[in-house]
Amino acid sequence: MPKISKRLKQAKQEYDVQKRYAPAEAIQLVKKLAQIKFDAGVEVHLHLGIDPKKSDQMVRGTTILPHGTGKKKRIIAFVGPQKEQEAKDAGADIIGDEETIQSIKTTKKIAADLAVATPDMMKKLAPVAKILGQKGMMPNPRTETVSMNIGETIKEIKAGKKIAFKTDTTGNIHQLIGRISFSEPQLQENLETFLEVVKKLKPEGMKGTYIQSASLCTTMGPAIRFTM
Repeated sequence: MPKISKRLKQAKQEYDVQKRYAPAEAIQLVKKLAQIKFDAGVEVHLHLGIDPKKSDQMVRGTTILPHGTGKKKRIIAFVGPQKEQEAKDAGADIIGDEETIQSIKTTKKIAADLAVATPDMMKKLAPVAKILGQKGMMPNPRTETVSMNIGETIKEIKAGKKIAFKTDTTGNIHQLIGRISFSEPQLQENLETFLEVVKKLKPEGMKGTYIQSASLCTTMGPAIRFTM
């Protein structure tokens, strides 16, 4: 069993672990309990009542957070020669060509946080699809990371407001929605925007409660459960 730090023990004495707070209260607590020296991220964690083994119940989507996440992302753009300059001008950190793809295949490493691609490059990504998929980086039309208008796509992501999310193998979604330095109204607006999109993505075939639990937490902070 992992050892609980003294700081975390103290934090848990300041709220009811079993209680589900209103979202606004949860945000207040998250900010109050973030007793660390850096600008920690604020994350929302959802457990969905889907069957993650069924492909038609996979929940994935994109949205624009009104106030962004406060995190800068390194973007690799898989594009052909004709789109290289457009990607660079838009702010791509790495241009992914066939040599880059071979390097990823060999090392299984990629020095980026997110990948975008033009449609013509998708077949060339087949040899590294599994590697990118395991890192949650495989470009996908559903997450709007595959586009001929690659410059605009990169600019939206670089602005820090566009996010892409999906359920993991256990039916959970983990998403950064801001930082401790954000005001409470900013965090609440980002949270409400994100939850609204997730609710709209409820699979038609699923039965029972869709969002079974929801919590907010910061880096190294306790999880605060909240009501939907």
